[in-house]
Amino acid sequence: MATLLWLVLPYLALASFVLGHVWRWRYDQFGWRTFSSPLVENRLLRLGSPLVHWGMAAVVVGHLLGLLVPRSWTAAVGISDAAYRLASVIAGTLAGITMLVGLVLLVARRIMLQPVRRTTTVLDVVMYVALGLVVLLGVWATVGVTVFDPGHDYRETVAVWFRGLFLLRPDPSLMADTALLFRLHTLAALGLVAIWPFTRLVHAWAVPIGVLWQPSRTRRRPTQTSIVR
Repeated sequence: MATLLWLVLPYLALASFVLGHVWRWRYDQFGWRTFSSPLVENRLLRLGSPLVHWGMAAVVVGHLLGLLVPRSWTAAVGISDAAYRLASVIAGTLAGITMLVGLVLLVARRIMLQPVRRTTTVLDVVMYVALGLVVLLGVWATVGVTVFDPGHDYRETVAVWFRGLFLLRPDPSLMADTALLFRLHTLAALGLVAIWPFTRLVHAWAVPIGVLWQPSRTRRRPTQTSIVR
């Protein structure tokens, strides 16, 4: 089971992420962009969208720093484990709560506004559930494990396993021995990675792609609009 969850499943999720984006780019280039109408704009969108975008940016940056920077590096520059843990808890919790508040506002908007509700698809629902679950489990793990189980250091388990994936030598036993909340958070994140290219989340790449490449206007018209809108 450890091999299936922490060796096979991650590479399947990454394959879905990469190949799904290739497929989406080939057959639905315009669907990567943001299309909005004044008819469905309101205060919930103006508040919720920036919170989700800024919260997601902070979460991604925090995860990259936490997973890619080894413990020995932070120790070498004089950052103690206690200081690192405190900064991680504060920054991670604030970023997660910011994103959760934004998601709640956007979900409320999608439920309350009939034009938006009518355009909601099954994949939209799956995306919101998956994204909310990942963030909620992440905040729970950050606070619950880091505060109430300070002896556990994810940089010695999850981070090492994560780096091993890209070095093509992951060690499933590292995840099998880590805290349950971290395992649940990681599994939810893998699910989100797998469905990412088939949802509105592809909007995250709209700006850099728009700068580098202009989609052909002969492609099919968009079926998706914006990131979690």
